[in-house]
Amino acid sequence: MNKLYFIKLNCCPTCKSKHTKMIYSCNYLEPPIFDYLKSFYGSEGNIELKNLHGSSYILNECLECGLIYQEQIPNDLFMKKIYNEWIIPKISLNRQTQDGELILYKYIDYSQEIMILLDYFKNVKRELKFLDFGMGWGRWCLMAKAFGCDVYGTELSESRIQFAESIGINVIDSNEISNFKFDFINTEQVFEHIANPLETLKYLCSSLNQHGLIKISVPDGGDIQKRLKRLDWNARKGDKFSLNLVSPLEHINCFKRSTIIKMANLAGLELVKIPISIQLSLTPNWIGIKQNIRNFGKNIYRNLLKRGTYLFFRIA
Repeated sequence: MNKLYFIKLNCCPTCKSKHTKMIYSCNYLEPPIFDYLKSFYGSEGNIELKNLHGSSYILNECLECGLIYQEQIPNDLFMKKIYNEWIIPKISLNRQTQDGELILYKYIDYSQEIMILLDYFKNVKRELKFLDFGMGWGRWCLMAKAFGCDVYGTELSESRIQFAESIGINVIDSNEISNFKFDFINTEQVFEHIANPLETLKYLCSSLNQHGLIKISVPDGGDIQKRLKRLDWNARKGDKFSLNLVSPLEHINCFKRSTIIKMANLAGLELVKIPISIQLSLTPNWIGIKQNIRNFGKNIYRNLLKRGTYLFFRIA
């Protein structure tokens, strides 16, 4: 293993069990993994071969909590290179601004989520303080700010930090989180990227107010075993056989719903259920039959069927 750019995990990063088994292994510089990386980052930026030399893409399965995780993961130095150099910031930002319909749906979802939070905290008679942990380009922060919340954000990428500051977002370093108390902490598509998810969750929870909430939303790995049996590295993101859930270097953790709940319990948290009636009443877009089906389907899937990896927690 290339110790200059990688670290090796010796146990499950979610539950700390050593009862694990290897389910896949491939050298980073050999197909199909290297071909996948060239295809994935070819449209994003640049790949440096020296960063990969001597290391392997290894998937382990935790037999205790069900997490599937990468054994050899980028260290802090390499992670910063990936998000600041391998992924060229300007290309990433331009791609987001060009996805007009996708961005519209995201803003609608953001507004609904924040209205639900405002309803949940309706008895709090002060300005609500929110944190977006891993804010990306700051779109969620802007929406929460538009609703009158006191919003802060953290981010690894320097270019994203500079952009967020340029549009008026309060950016803090992750080491500064412990200096604050937040009513809500948003982690949207973050924990799949984190090397130490359990420790990170405990750290974030220490900055929650007494009745505060934390949201964990990650890609749903409930069917990852089926995808791994097919092992189609050419399947595009969004395809039912796509392996983006375990994307080399970035998606280092692949969660199931039960895995998230177990990790949250280990961090001293309990699941919070937002009444489906409130979620439906605060859904802003009911235009068109397809959108109505989407609205009902999403709420039935998350609430009645108890599926998915979009969850709210509070201190138990």
